[in-house]
Order: sequence, then C-alpha cells, then structure tokens
Amino acid sequence: MAEELIPINILIGDRTYRIKSLSKDEEIIRKTLKIINDKIIEFKTQFAGKDMQDYIAMVLIWYATQAASTGNNQQLESEFEKILSGIEHQIDKVL
Repeated sequence: MAEELIPINILIGDRTYRIKSLSKDEEIIRKTLKIINDKIIEFKTQFAGKDMQDYIAMVLIWYATQAASTGNNQQLESEFEKILSGIEHQIDKVL
C-alpha cells in the first residue's frame, strides 16, 4: 500500500505554507526549513533594508549553490524540489 501524504505547516521567512509530504520526509523538511530560516536571519543582518522576497531569493541561490557543490547533489536537489513544489502549489492556491 502506498504511503499517504500528511499535511505539514511550514514557515519560510514571515509566511506560513501548508504542504503535503510523506511522513518519512517530514524530518528532513523541518531540518531544511531551519537552515533556510537561519540563513534568512543571517542575510537580514548582513544586508539591511531589503524586503523578505530579496532575502528568500538570496537564500535560494545560496542553498542551490551549496547543493551543487556537495556529493549529495542529486538527493538534496530532489528534496529541495519537493519542498519548492509544495510551496509553489500553496502559493498558486492563494493567488
């Protein structure tokens, strides 16, 4: 039997999104979100005066660059794509 998707509320920057994920992926999603949000805070202290969209874009570029330079590129890319697809789907529903 296929594993069911569970709803997860995630926070990126100052916005909350509801995504669906396999329960086995929830921990990696939460760890990834912690990294992303910590990096947003770091960039906010380095580059004052930008808006949240700018910080999120900076973090996405940083994260993608990190993923490209590691040996786990394929796995990280797949996990990150899953998260981004879920966020994109949720944004499309709001708009």
